[in-house]
Amino acid sequence: MTLIRLTKEFKFEMAHALKGYDGPCRSIHGHSYELTITVKGEPVSDAASVKLGMVMDFGDLKKIVRGAIIDEFDHSLVLNRASADEFLPLKAELFGNTILVDYQPTSENLLIDFADRIKPLLPQGIKLHSMRLRETVTSYAEWFADDNE
Repeated sequence: MTLIRLTKEFKFEMAHALKGYDGPCRSIHGHSYELTITVKGEPVSDAASVKLGMVMDFGDLKKIVRGAIIDEFDHSLVLNRASADEFLPLKAELFGNTILVDYQPTSENLLIDFADRIKPLLPQGIKLHSMRLRETVTSYAEWFADDNE
């Protein structure tokens, strides 16, 4: 058995605020996020398959991640549901695509959410190996399957 890892990178813009935080991130602000997804599996060995030699078509991985994460979160405001009353009464129409989540929208918690969204959508035999969410040029969080089994 030969396992190969494939990685696809995505970029999206998102705003958030961290309720109760003791720094500037307690206010609504945005980031240019970079999300890196790595999956692993065995290359297809069936000579009759159009995917011969591939672990997974990069285009298929792109469709999964775009549909489960990017299309929803890009150009959105993400808030902890518990803080909605604090932020949304202030000109709610200005915020457009607002997503309320049941967690503090930190990079760490976003990765947990993203893993839960992606894993069930992957083809049989393909496993989510890792993810990296870069929030700024110098800061990122990582999720590894081996750490979460």
